Amino acid sequence: MAELPVNLLPDEASPEWMNKGDNAWQLTAATLVGLQSVPGLVILYGSIVKKKWAVNSAFMALYAFASVLVCWVGWGYQMSFGDKMTRFLGRPDISLNQKFLLGQAFLGYLPNATMVYFQFVFAAITLILVAGALLGRMNFHAWMLFVPLWLTFSYTITAYSIWCPDGWLAKLGIIDYSGGYVIHLSSGVAGFTAAYWVGPRTNKDRERFPPNNIILMLAGAGLLWMGWSGFNGGDPYTVSTDASLAVLNTHVCTATSLLTWLLLDILFFGKPSVIGATQGMITGLVCITPAAGVVQGWAAILMGIMSGSIPWYSMMVLHKKIWLLKQVDDTMAVFHTHAVAGSLGGILTGFFAHPKLNRIFYLVTDWQHYIGLAYGLQMGRASAGFKQMGIQLLGILFVVSLNVFVTSIICLLIRFVVPLRLSDEELQTGDDAIHGEEAYALWGDGEKYESRHNSVYGAEEFPQDVPKGGQVEMA
Repeated sequence: MAELPVNLLPDEASPEWMNKGDNAWQLTAATLVGLQSVPGLVILYGSIVKKKWAVNSAFMALYAFASVLVCWVGWGYQMSFGDKMTRFLGRPDISLNQKFLLGQAFLGYLPNATMVYFQFVFAAITLILVAGALLGRMNFHAWMLFVPLWLTFSYTITAYSIWCPDGWLAKLGIIDYSGGYVIHLSSGVAGFTAAYWVGPRTNKDRERFPPNNIILMLAGAGLLWMGWSGFNGGDPYTVSTDASLAVLNTHVCTATSLLTWLLLDILFFGKPSVIGATQGMITGLVCITPAAGVVQGWAAILMGIMSGSIPWYSMMVLHKKIWLLKQVDDTMAVFHTHAVAGSLGGILTGFFAHPKLNRIFYLVTDWQHYIGLAYGLQMGRASAGFKQMGIQLLGILFVVSLNVFVTSIICLLIRFVVPLRLSDEELQTGDDAIHGEEAYALWGDGEKYESRHNSVYGAEEFPQDVPKGGQVEMA
């Protein structure tokens, strides 16, 4: 047997079980997902809202990212992927000990430290997506309490049940390639539920809520789209052919969805809406997520057509007809872009999932699991296909029920400590009343010139006494 090159020989820092290429890609993929949140959604949220809510909206996202990380290494990761406590939850424990972090992860040829980081960025973006439904009126102190509570009592249960090998839905054979259920369906339902309890924005904001910077909004959306290469490409936990397929399928579905939404906007409203195209982009990303590496390219195209049309219909038509949808003020339409699109993706995964691609991803030979209904019918294994579809629907029912219940309990508990909604005065003023800061200080935009604000340190940078003629003597 030929000897390995010197740079591939195992040593204390690179044990025999670790694959350097896999580990490098996993860290890169995790960072791409992190960039979707910070700065991606920070920029998108801060730009797509009314000017007076720009700072508050961006900061809700930034706070959630930091808060989730501390909770994640403190107890969240072990509850989601650690030693079994129940069929749907792991045992709480810290993930900071070097002996644990340098050991091999439960999947892949990676150290636990990489897996903890990779799974953290998924948990963080989930909470940031929940925030999208609550922009423009939630009390920031209530949000500070909501993030760790929801992560602990909702996200960990869904993640363990679906992604952990010991989870009950994982054992049944549910297919959720990269978070259609764990991230998007759960955030869409939780955001909508929390929006109900927090209450609506002011009537003035609900009637007119123009973006303060559409170009920056597109920059945030672009980071979100490109970051999805890591979102879906990192989930095989290895640099495999399946990872490559997942990345390509992701972008194909997303582009198709964006174009479908755009076409519908033009046909029915006469104008190509940039915000509409961004929504179509998001629904495409969400819909392909549970299926990314287990469906063929033509299926990704079909999923894009459906993700650009079905959520469009639910948002533009059904939202105005269904009483409950009209009652709840979901600022970023998270219910439509994530709950509807995530459910759609889960169902279509159950239909289009290819047996061979599932074997490559799950590394199993059992033909009774992971077979889409379309291929079950084609191969004379209809019972296996219907079973898979049933498991996918069961997963939707579980995630919806869990999040409606847990999110409601959390909101009701927080109400005993702090108000969920901002005061009327704060709602009228926005950022300046809540944070004492504003996104834009434009001369002539109703701002009063105060020299004490010229420096970030609070000191006056400019002399108060300017000689006649406007000249200042320089040393």
